[in-house]
Amino acid sequence: MKEISTSSGLGGILNAFRNLTKESKRITFVGTPGFCAPFAELIAYPIRDAGKELAFVANLDFDDAKKIVFTSHGMQMAGTTDATADTVVILGGLAMPKISVDVHALKSMIDLIHGGDGMLIGVCFMSIFELSGWYDILDFDYMIDTHTSVKVLEK
Repeated sequence: MKEISTSSGLGGILNAFRNLTKESKRITFVGTPGFCAPFAELIAYPIRDAGKELAFVANLDFDDAKKIVFTSHGMQMAGTTDATADTVVILGGLAMPKISVDVHALKSMIDLIHGGDGMLIGVCFMSIFELSGWYDILDFDYMIDTHTSVKVLEK
C-alpha cells in the first residue's frame, strides 16, 4: 500500500475516516465486541449527520449486526439490522493473536456484506494487519494505521 496522507492525533483518524467515506451510503464495521465496538462508535461520530446507515458486526456474527445510531450520549449500538453495505470497515482487534479470527472466513463475510463490489477500509493500531499477514489475504482499498505514544504523568 502507498501512503497518501499523514496526520496525528484522534482528529487525524476521524477526519481521514470522514473523507474516505464521503460517497458511502451504508457502512458496516466488523470488529471485536469489547475492544473494537467503542472505536466503531467513535469513528462513526464525525459522520453522525451525514445520513448514512451504520452497522456493527461483532467477530463474524453477520446475522446479529447492530445499528449504530446517534443519541444524546453519542454514537451507540441499537437493535439488530441488515449488515449489507457498500463500505466495510475492518477493525484491528480482529487481527490480534488472542482473538483468533479466521481471516479467510472474514474475507467470505466481507463478500457477503458488499458482494465483492464495495470499498474495504482497515482501521488499526501499530500495523497489526500488515504484521498479521492480512494484506496478503484482504484487498484493502484504504488503511488508517495509527501509531500511538503514551505518557503517564504523576504529581
